[in-house]
Amino acid sequence: MSGSSRHGSVRSPGGPASRPGTAAGGSSAGRPGPGRTAAGRPAPGKGAGDGRPGGGRALPAVDADRVAALVQPVIHALDLDLEGIRITAAGRRRVLRLVIDGDGGVSLDAIALASRELSAVLDDSEVMGEVPYTLEVSSPGVDRPLTERRHWRRAIGRLVAVPLAADPAGAAGAEPESADVVEGRITGVSADGVTLDVGGESRQFGYGDLGPGRIKIEFARLADTDEAEADELSADELSADEEGLNGY
Repeated sequence: MSGSSRHGSVRSPGGPASRPGTAAGGSSAGRPGPGRTAAGRPAPGKGAGDGRPGGGRALPAVDADRVAALVQPVIHALDLDLEGIRITAAGRRRVLRLVIDGDGGVSLDAIALASRELSAVLDDSEVMGEVPYTLEVSSPGVDRPLTERRHWRRAIGRLVAVPLAADPAGAAGAEPESADVVEGRITGVSADGVTLDVGGESRQFGYGDLGPGRIKIEFARLADTDEAEADELSADELSADEEGLNGY
C-alpha cells in the first residue's frame, strides 16, 4: 500500500541571483521550517486559493506546459517520471505541486533529492514569475488512476477495478451503454495490453479496451502478510534457540 509524501520549498521574488527565502531540504514533510510554509497553508492574513492579493488583483498566469518542460529533464535524470503538475494560488503566493513516480515507488530520500534539484532549476529560471511560491513534491497515492503502460506495470500483483470502454450508441440519439467494470489482479503487462486474473481466469485486454484502473485496498491481504511475517519471525527465534542449545 503506497502513500504520499511531500517536501516543500519557498521562493520569494527578487531574482534568481540572490535567491532569497529559498529553502531546500530542511524540515520534515509538511512541517514549516526556515523560509518554508506548511504544505497547503495560505500566506498569513489571506484566504487559501482566492488568488487575489491585496486589493483583489489576480495573480499573473503561469504556463504549466513551460514548467513541465523545464522540470521533466531533471526528473528523468533521477530515473523518475513526472506524473502530475498543478499550479494554484494561496493568498499572495502560488503552490506548485509536482507528482513523481518510479519503478519500485519513490522513497522520502528520493523526494527530498528531487525537491532540492528542482528548487535550484526553478530558482534559476523565470518560469514561475516574480510571485513567491511553495514547491511541493510528492509521490502518487494509491488512488492514482492507472492510465499509462508504466502505471499498469508498476501495479503488477495488485487487485484493480477497471471500467471497460463503453459501447457506442446503437441508434441515433440513443444513450451509450454504461461501461462494465472488471475486477481482477494484474498478472502481466505488455506492449499490447494488460493481463488480469479475473476469478481464476486469465483475461487479456488491449489498452484501448480499458478505462482508468483503480487499485483496490486489500485489508485481508495485509493482515495475512502480517501473520506470515510473525510466523517467520517465530521460526527464526526457534531456530536461534536450537542453535544455542547445540552450542553454536
